[in-house]
Order: sequence, then structure tokens, then C-alpha cells
Amino acid sequence: MFRDFLSRLTRPDPDPLNDDDARLALTALLVRIARSDNDYAASERDRIDRVTAARYGLSPFEASALRGRAETLEAEAPDTVRFTRAIKDAVPYEDRRAVVEAAWSVVLADGERAEEEDALLRLVSNLLGVNDRDSALARQKAARA
Repeated sequence: MFRDFLSRLTRPDPDPLNDDDARLALTALLVRIARSDNDYAASERDRIDRVTAARYGLSPFEASALRGRAETLEAEAPDTVRFTRAIKDAVPYEDRRAVVEAAWSVVLADGERAEEEDALLRLVSNLLGVNDRDSALARQKAARA
């Protein structure tokens, strides 16, 4: 279903993603992080929906539909390293920094900080090119929300 999209995203020199594709890719990354501890909780799905609704001005229905498409994309996406690096090359820094903050809010949504989620989020932040300071600030902001 998303083969063409993933092919374009993982080319050696991808074109910048349009807004809809960037939303989908970044939401798929949130899904991957939420699934990393093998407990894709309802609270994490709800948080992803709230984050995408707020960030992209979507209705609850539209946010849920975006997450559904992102879940399918995430299942078809290549390994996390290739997928995340492809996003880095196709999405502006500020959007990547914002997705790290959103990812922290998803990780913290179920009230637990699983080692798998922490480790993946540290890796993803690095692969997205988000510096340690910005990642720490994003975590702190997500914890206060």
C-alpha cells in the first residue's frame, strides 16, 4: 500500500516531503516508538491522536484516521535507522524537534517509562539530528504537559 511512498522516502537523495506525507511519516514514527515496548496501549493511541490533532489542526476523526494510516505505514516501513534517517533528510529541523517532543509525550502517556521506549527515543532523536539539549528540553516539556 505504501511501497511507492517508502521508495520515495528512502531514496539516497529524497525530495522534501509535502505536508500530508510529512504528517504521515512523523505519525508513523510516533506509532513505532509507542509499539517499541510491545504494549501499544490505548493511552498511547489517544495521545498520538491528540498530538496530531493539535499539531496539524485535525478533528478527532481525522487524527484517528491519520493514526490508522500511520500504523499501516509503520508496519511496512524499513528498519528504524533507515526510516528515521529518511525522515531527517526530508523534514525540516523544527518539525523533527517537535516530533521528539510529541514522542516523549507518547512514551509518558501510559505512566511508565519503559527501557525499550527510552532507548528507541534516544536513538530516534539522534537519527533525526535533534541535539541532546533540544531532546532533553522536549522531554521536560512533555513531562509537564
